[in-house]
Amino acid sequence: MNELLENFRLYFLAFLLPLSLSLCLTPLLRLLALKFGHLDKPTEIKTHKHPTPLLGGAAVFASFAAALLFMRFYTSFPTGTLRDLRVLLLGGAVMFALGFVDDMRKPHGLGVKTKFAVQFAVAVCTAYYGIRIHFLHPDYLSFALSVFWIVGVSNAFNIIDIMDGLSAGQVVLAAFGFLLIAFPSESIYVNFASAALAGAALGFLPYNMSHRYKIFMGDSGSLSCGFVLAVIAMGTKYTEVNPLGVYAPLIILAVPIYDTLFVSVMRMRRGHSPFLGSQDHFALRLEKIGFSRRKVVRLTSLVTLGLAVFAWLITQVPLGWGVLIACILAAEFLLVGAAIAKIKI
Repeated sequence: MNELLENFRLYFLAFLLPLSLSLCLTPLLRLLALKFGHLDKPTEIKTHKHPTPLLGGAAVFASFAAALLFMRFYTSFPTGTLRDLRVLLLGGAVMFALGFVDDMRKPHGLGVKTKFAVQFAVAVCTAYYGIRIHFLHPDYLSFALSVFWIVGVSNAFNIIDIMDGLSAGQVVLAAFGFLLIAFPSESIYVNFASAALAGAALGFLPYNMSHRYKIFMGDSGSLSCGFVLAVIAMGTKYTEVNPLGVYAPLIILAVPIYDTLFVSVMRMRRGHSPFLGSQDHFALRLEKIGFSRRKVVRLTSLVTLGLAVFAWLITQVPLGWGVLIACILAAEFLLVGAAIAKIKI
């Protein structure tokens, strides 16, 4: 019991430290972005109305990384955990740098091929160093699926970043979802990284949703947060009670994954490239039928909160109940997806 309380205290510190740093760093970086003209300007595709500072991602990733580095010296980590944290931080730093360069070159940004080349290189290195899906065999299939998982989830959080608070809110709730499942297990790097990412993103969120002090996290924030969550998802066990637990990461990350698949299908149905921006997102369709943006974000957050609880349940209940939960969730997504697809944009 004492050990459990001590672990809880450490994870709370890992959450509180980046939260405080992010709350302080975000307005400072906003001022820097305004001073040097690092702004995201409105276009035909983008829905904001005024040029907006773009350095929020720097505040999020810097706070996240600083918290993990502090915890590294504040407590003792096993060798395997240190290796995993190094891979997580290095891979996240490269993803952050890729997004930052892309942000700096807006409105055109880097080419799709360049971005995917870097992302796949980071994903291959991450899987090579042992952070990958372990329940699949043979190993080459596990390796390949892990690479596509990392690239896919990283881009999913980038794609869904089309409305104030939407992507960052999903980051916070998904991180808490993985912490809920991993705690109080020995998946130490998952616990610390989940707590730190939740705190860093939560500290940024009030500014992202503010009218007066608005700032975006940009591709640098969404890509690095997506990468961290993709890696976290592969770092804990889900199947100790029933084999359907392997679907828990898909359930927790269902909203950004769903939006990515949805916009890709909608674009291809019109003969457009899935990599070109459009207003096919489910959030913009909900806005089209009368939901305010804040209501869309609140509704989406409630959905993800519920999904996180169901993901935890599916790792705890017997197989029969797990099948029932999975069937209900699948049916709900099919029905909601079909209804949203009918909304004209």
